[in-house]
Amino acid sequence: MNEESFREYLSKNNIEEEQISVYIKRLNDFQEFLNREEININSIPEGKIVEYTEYLVNKGEDKVLDVLRALINYANFTENYDYTIKIIDIVEGYNAMDNLYTRIAEQIDEETRDEIFNELTIPPLGVHPDKKPTFTKEIMKRMEEKIGEEKTIEILSPCLHGRPLEPIKKDREDFLKIKDIDEFLKIKKKEFVERLEKHSKEGTLEYAQYINQGAIEYVKNSPTITPGIREGDKIIVTKIPYQIIKFLNTEDERMKRYYACYCAWVRGAIKKGEEKEISHNFCNCSAGFFKQYWDIIFDQSVKVEPIETPLTGKLECKFAVCIPEEFQK
Repeated sequence: MNEESFREYLSKNNIEEEQISVYIKRLNDFQEFLNREEININSIPEGKIVEYTEYLVNKGEDKVLDVLRALINYANFTENYDYTIKIIDIVEGYNAMDNLYTRIAEQIDEETRDEIFNELTIPPLGVHPDKKPTFTKEIMKRMEEKIGEEKTIEILSPCLHGRPLEPIKKDREDFLKIKDIDEFLKIKKKEFVERLEKHSKEGTLEYAQYINQGAIEYVKNSPTITPGIREGDKIIVTKIPYQIIKFLNTEDERMKRYYACYCAWVRGAIKKGEEKEISHNFCNCSAGFFKQYWDIIFDQSVKVEPIETPLTGKLECKFAVCIPEEFQK
């Protein structure tokens, strides 16, 4: 690691000196861990990042978040986006169950929350993502038994981990100028495809994945993929697969569903063929991802429902957004 150049990079990105020192220390500690197998931090093999974070978790050390933040910055510094993909796999929705813990207490009461979470330990940040679905299976079972499906869906629907809101506010401004849902959807689809084409040309990531021409053509030829199309009083929207190139390159239907799914709290169950053990109602959390978007666009709360998802045995995540009456014309 070129420590001096990395320090300069962090400083130029407005990272405070104290935090820079923490990041350097965390990366040097990681390098010491890798030295056991004569591995350099600039060429980390598959699985070694999560092996290290699990090592820290098992030691009870509260360093995982700093390690992952340091590695994300280092990945950007070296333009090694393979690291970014691996890190996102670990951190995706990491605080979802902590937010669920808080939300049950806020929307029902602490006693009910304590009964539901009794003797359950939320998997901490740093454990292998494939270990998380076991927790999801049990917590969903308890919630539906204790408070019923309807209330469970209500609690999950706002999304448990959120998304950046500033880009949505820009789309809200565009929507107000266009004043036509169908035209707005066409324009946003065009912008999405152009963004994917830019990623493909520059070798950068769309969230946690590389994009190639095959992926772009798939998105172009899938009308409902982001931001969706209007069907009557609903917008039907499908998520772009989480790992679209792997999704397109495999013939294994189970693995297609695994590569399509974004949710670390269920994805591992799909890989193992155990997804039927998890209530499909959990996908209302993913519906909440789109709800956050359309709540801002329409400036009011809207209902979003899952139509089909990899958890229900389908190849993609598809949702229905209910259009408020005043916008249906």
